Amino acid sequence: MDIVVCIKRVPATDTAIKIAADGKSIDPTGVTFELNAYDEFALEQALRIKEQLNAGSVTVVTIGPKECKKQLDDALARGADKAVLLSTTEWVYDGASTAAALAAWIKTVPCNLVLCGRQAVDSDNNQLPANLAGRLGFACVTEVSKLALDNGVFTAERDIEGAREVVTCKTPAVVSCHKGLNEPRYANLKGIMAAKKKPFVEQPVQLGSKAMEIVALTLPPARAAGKIVGTGVDAVPALIAALREIKVL
Repeated sequence: MDIVVCIKRVPATDTAIKIAADGKSIDPTGVTFELNAYDEFALEQALRIKEQLNAGSVTVVTIGPKECKKQLDDALARGADKAVLLSTTEWVYDGASTAAALAAWIKTVPCNLVLCGRQAVDSDNNQLPANLAGRLGFACVTEVSKLALDNGVFTAERDIEGAREVVTCKTPAVVSCHKGLNEPRYANLKGIMAAKKKPFVEQPVQLGSKAMEIVALTLPPARAAGKIVGTGVDAVPALIAALREIKVL
């Protein structure tokens, strides 16, 4: 089975974000970037499927600047067979144009299954997997927290309001992966050395017209300073009164 895993380079969740001068993007100065956390689950699942079948290939692909090579090398070190960078200097935030570019590339390679993270932690729009499936003409199952493969048919479980839904799906398909699906592995020294010999392809890509426009970015308002209502046992009545005032009690 030939599996494509779509990954994204995103700012680390503990990085202090600053708005760029244009007011519509982030200032990358001093920002630490990492592999999108949900994409780690997708990569791990692809590697497990390959190991289960003892056949096939895992290719990781991303759209972004040349600096994305670091995250692609990490994926190779974890076990992926090939990495592809569709390079662009544009800020990648729109699900539609991203899906269009990825679909155009995926159609040029052998592919039975596409795995994606549930969403990217920077844009948080959760639009790419379904949009990509529609453009490819593949079946689609989103936000999967359990996945099993038997004779080319996937059984997937996903949480819905008040219940857990179980669906079956034949390939070709696009599956988006949620946390809890697995425990991602990390690169070891052997994997890091092996990654240096694996295929890495970089080719330019043009993102088409975007379905979404960012008008402005603003940081959330600063939190109000904390209030000390008292000290020792004398603070208890004041704390209870304060909690009742905001209707917590």
